Amino acid sequence: MTAREAAALLRGWDQILILTHRRPDGDTLGCALALRALLEQAGKTAWLLPNREATALFTPYLEGAFAPSSFAPQHVVAVDIASPSLFPENALPYRDRVELLIDHHPSNEGFGRHNWVEPDKAACGEIIYELVEELGTLTPRIALPLYVAISTDTGCFQYSNTSPNTHRVAARLMETGIDAFAVNKRHFRTKSFKRLRLEGMLAAEMELFQEGTVAIAAVTLDMMASLDAHEEDAEDIAAFAGQVEGVETAVTIRELKPGECKLSVRTSGGLNATKVCALLGGGGHAAAAGCTVTGSVDDAKAAILDAIRQVQARSK
Repeated sequence: MTAREAAALLRGWDQILILTHRRPDGDTLGCALALRALLEQAGKTAWLLPNREATALFTPYLEGAFAPSSFAPQHVVAVDIASPSLFPENALPYRDRVELLIDHHPSNEGFGRHNWVEPDKAACGEIIYELVEELGTLTPRIALPLYVAISTDTGCFQYSNTSPNTHRVAARLMETGIDAFAVNKRHFRTKSFKRLRLEGMLAAEMELFQEGTVAIAAVTLDMMASLDAHEEDAEDIAAFAGQVEGVETAVTIRELKPGECKLSVRTSGGLNATKVCALLGGGGHAAAAGCTVTGSVDDAKAAILDAIRQVQARSK
């Protein structure tokens, strides 16, 4: 599907519900907010399905955007969701009702009636920007959440997924007069004291493998409890291990509950993160992917190291 085709669909729709994924990041929330603003500009009624897992880092953007309990959608759109397995619990009733799916993950399962997937885009926000050009006018209300989407999914334009198009779109968004400095300071230059202490723990416990090219850092429930840390204190913690000199594959293990761990894999040396995580039932991008493993932190560590070795052996 193209931007023009998606715009044609949306012009004929009204009463639209927008879905975001579990443990929402800036890309899924920013895309949803920008899409809602764009649809309202076109005279449509649109709401975001409430996402109770949104952290305090993002809640200021979300004020007044969640659908009231009485809202009965006629159409459902999903943004930045690669698989129905990533639906929040309250989105499960809409699993078979997604009429338009907009995403940039190569591992997308194509679960929508209409699927608009562009894997070459660094962020789903770049795709929504294409829609703006077809459906409406770029305004600060649309540009701000799109800037949040793109900047957070590229690590403030530092990750390898950043392309010339990413910078072109970001520049166009900034030209609307949004305060990009405030966004960058909020998301990339401000950390809670608990976050700094958590990073200290990670640095102390981090393990290096394969002559220092693979780093594994684990955020355990005990660590979080000892600091009285909350989810916002661990936002984007997956980027931490990759900052170590010489590391080409960085793995972050988040213990979600006893017996369940979420793994994030970031790569910069040619190893395909999606292929690694696919062996454990996950997916994502070539340079950034994730999966969930049943078992302890040690089980998760053993599983991801084995998956890395398998993918490395196949690429020789």
